[in-house]
Amino acid sequence: MLGYALRRMLGVFPTFLVIVAAAFFLMRAAPGGPFDAEQTLPPEIEANLQAAYGLDQPVAVQFARYLRGLTRGDLGPSFRMKDFTVAELIGRGLPVTLAIGAAALAVALLVGVPLGMVAGLRQNSGADHAVMSLALAGIAVPNFVLAPVLALVFGLYLGWLPVAGWEPGSLRHLVLPVATLALPFVAYVARLTRGSLLEVLQSAYIRTARAKGLAARVILRRHALRPTLLPVVSFLGPAAAGLLTGSLVVEQVFGLPGVGRYFVQGAINRDYTLVMGMVVFYAALILLLNLVVDLLYGWLDPRIHHD
Repeated sequence: MLGYALRRMLGVFPTFLVIVAAAFFLMRAAPGGPFDAEQTLPPEIEANLQAAYGLDQPVAVQFARYLRGLTRGDLGPSFRMKDFTVAELIGRGLPVTLAIGAAALAVALLVGVPLGMVAGLRQNSGADHAVMSLALAGIAVPNFVLAPVLALVFGLYLGWLPVAGWEPGSLRHLVLPVATLALPFVAYVARLTRGSLLEVLQSAYIRTARAKGLAARVILRRHALRPTLLPVVSFLGPAAAGLLTGSLVVEQVFGLPGVGRYFVQGAINRDYTLVMGMVVFYAALILLLNLVVDLLYGWLDPRIHHD
């Protein structure tokens, strides 16, 4: 297992490098620049700014210098937020983003898996149709529609929850953002779990266990649960990516001080280093989560051996 993990980690680096290179060169190829403003700067001042940040060098030289800084963990200074480095900005927003994303993923698993199990065990029943109808609705409604609706109902009409802002340690400020992020993934997980369970229950080894007289709950716990969860585990990688990208919208709607707002601000302001820092952060996190998913496969499916 350790050797496999090391090989997978080595395989992650080329992918990471391609993502960083694509983002870097595409950003430089777009028209405009970080110091463009409504009021045109004098040529000598603009030239000094370009030289100060190394933007007067060829793009290949800029990229090589950025990679050297990246190997030291240096994401550079923000072009527009001059009092902060990119690493400091990410560090300020990271706890909020991780708290919301981790809570949403936990809700998706803790709610979606049991709902899918109930639907699969009671196929074509009222409970099955109800769960699948709710899942279809959860998949169909995007989070940029769901977020204002939840804020309107539970924040403004009922007055139960705050609709914006953030207080560290306050669970009330987490409820609406987490619900907005989690509900579509609850639907996906429930559908995956139901379909996987129905397939597993038709397997030969399940029929053999039934023929031996094992109780249904024993069959489910000992023989059906782990293979049922395989598609759910494979979905965790894309789910993490979806939660991270979805958090960009949710943080803007609910006024949360997460890293998503810096990505939006950096893109609007053409803040090269800030956008690159966000790309590096998201790419590294998603690749790491996909690596964890691959390793979990070996534990859930005994047929898979990591030599």
